[in-house]
Amino acid sequence: MADDPTFLYSGRSDHENKLLWHPRCGHRAAASSESPRLVLALHTTMSSAPRVAVVTGANKGLGFAIMRDLCRNFSGDVVLTARDEARGRAAVQQLQSEGLSPRFHLLDIDDLQSICTLRDFLCKEYRGLDVLVNNAGINFDTGDPTPLPIQAEVTLKTNFFGTRNVCRELLPLMKPQGRVVNVSSVMGFVTLKQCSPELQQKFTSEAITEEELGMLMDKFVEDVKNGVHKKEGWPDMKLVTYGISKMGITILSRIHARKLSEQRRGDKIFLNACCPGWLRTDMGGPKGIKSPEEGAETPVYLALLPSDAEGPHGEFVMEKKVEQWGLSFQFPPWIVI
Repeated sequence: MADDPTFLYSGRSDHENKLLWHPRCGHRAAASSESPRLVLALHTTMSSAPRVAVVTGANKGLGFAIMRDLCRNFSGDVVLTARDEARGRAAVQQLQSEGLSPRFHLLDIDDLQSICTLRDFLCKEYRGLDVLVNNAGINFDTGDPTPLPIQAEVTLKTNFFGTRNVCRELLPLMKPQGRVVNVSSVMGFVTLKQCSPELQQKFTSEAITEEELGMLMDKFVEDVKNGVHKKEGWPDMKLVTYGISKMGITILSRIHARKLSEQRRGDKIFLNACCPGWLRTDMGGPKGIKSPEEGAETPVYLALLPSDAEGPHGEFVMEKKVEQWGLSFQFPPWIVI
């Protein structure tokens, strides 16, 4: 596995090499130690291919609104992905009826083979990827009777580990000046605030690795299953599983941005997490304070950062404004702690 650069972003020390290499795409993104001529040739090959943006979980709600905006404003193909083919193709037909031209690809982020199939499609058709919006996610309603251990396992599997696997497979495909947007939530900050001081210190550490973060996410699930999560310092709050998963995504974004800065410096790839706000969607419920279209504004803003932008990168963005990760965050009025 150490020789398979697909897993460059795994967080394991044996993958901390100096090259981002994806043989399936036939290109290599070189670190600064490579010769300028080689770097130029490789980047020319990547940039000469058609541009493409991918949105996960895009058949409805926020993802669909992001798709619509990108179809209107992104200079390239926009691929709508969904785990249900019928619903995904129906969403594509809806956008086509509006005069837009999306493409469709099946994607279940819980299924590694499904992710790899999308990866290979992007390599074959586009020689890489220009914009990735990781929007796919789930949430259990506060009154859902599903036992908490099952909620924890299912929510973390999709929201954290599924998104992490998408990043592992697709980040090595990112072309220079690529944009990655991970849809997170302000609930991650709420969750952090209610963790024990020991956990808070771990989750706010600038040195936390992807491997350590994954182990903590696994520990949360196991602690819930064993009925000891409160004793172990995890929050006792509504939507705890969703909050933990989104806290994990915010921290994962910081880790991946740091790796991109170290290993692809000069390529100006920007990766950020964001909160779209409380939306009137199937997930957010009818009391949300924003429409999906309003919620799409910040993710699309980050996806379309211009080539001459200096950032943001590795940040948490809300209402197009950078918010510092940590305990000093000022919660919006619609958050009740």
